[in-house]
Formats: sequence, C-alpha cells, structure tokens
Amino acid sequence: MEHDKSNGGEPKIPESDIDSAHTDLKSTDTSAKCAELETKYAEINDKYTRLYADFENYRRRTAKERIEWLKTAGEETVLAILPILDDMERAVAHNKNINEAAPLKEGMELIQQKFRNLIISRGVEPMETIGKSFDPDFHDAVTNLESPSQEMKGKVIEEVQKGYLLNGKVIRHAKVVVGK
Repeated sequence: MEHDKSNGGEPKIPESDIDSAHTDLKSTDTSAKCAELETKYAEINDKYTRLYADFENYRRRTAKERIEWLKTAGEETVLAILPILDDMERAVAHNKNINEAAPLKEGMELIQQKFRNLIISRGVEPMETIGKSFDPDFHDAVTNLESPSQEMKGKVIEEVQKGYLLNGKVIRHAKVVVGK
C-alpha cells in the first residue's frame, strides 16, 4: 500500500476498492430496505384483505337483517288491527238478528273510534282541509266550484277523500274541491 504524505501519512486505498466497497454497501442497504418494504407490504396487504373480508361480512349480515326486518315490519300493526277486525265480525254476526238501526250505528261508531285511535297511536294523523288554502303538496284538486263567499276563493270548500300524514309525511293526499 502506498502512503499519502498529504493525508498525514495514512495509507491510500485504491479507488477501485472504494467503489467496490461502496457498491457492496449500497446493495446490502438496498436488499435490506427491499426486505423491509416487502414485509411492510405483506402486513398492509394482510390488513387490507382482512378489512375487506370484514366489510363484506358486515354488508351481507346487514342486508340479511334488513330483509328480515322488512318481512316482519308490518307484523306489529297487523296484530293491532286484528282485534278491530274481530269486533267488526262480531258486529256483523250480531246485526243479522237486529232490525233497529240505532244499535248498528252505535257499534259501527265504536269500531271506527277504536280504529282511529289505533292509527293515531301509530303516528298517522288525518289532515284538516276544509277552509284551508289549497296546497298541492297536501291536496289533490278534484274540481273547482263557485265559492259560497269571497273569502273562500282558493280555499278548500269540500273534502271528497280524507288525506293522511304519517309522522308529518304525506302518505295520502286529500282529494278536495276548491273554491273559485
């Protein structure tokens, strides 16, 4: 080996040896980094695969639950209506032998009241329309008639079919006659 006097007498390493050592260091560094990156990639890919599988399982489970819920959603309401149907059947059977209209009328009014209370308890409310301004969001105009007074112009003067709201949302528009 040669000694370099400008370097304080330390031996001089040939350039080719330095380049080869540098290349060896780079390749060792690169292969270690590659191995590290491949390990990280494998971990991230595994986490992604598991997360995707969990999401697919969740999606399938919620779709199945939704289908089951839709199948049985009306069950509670139907069970609440059945006693009213029973009352109507009893009234019809009982009224075959009665010639007076008063008991029939009274029985039908009781059944109607029971049914009205049931739908109100389920969030259904009838619309109040007579005397209100015509609103196409709530009313379907069947026809226009001459209004009985000037202040009834553009307002509902007759209700042909009652409209209903379910929890504030229109489920059936009221069919009305509007004054002109």
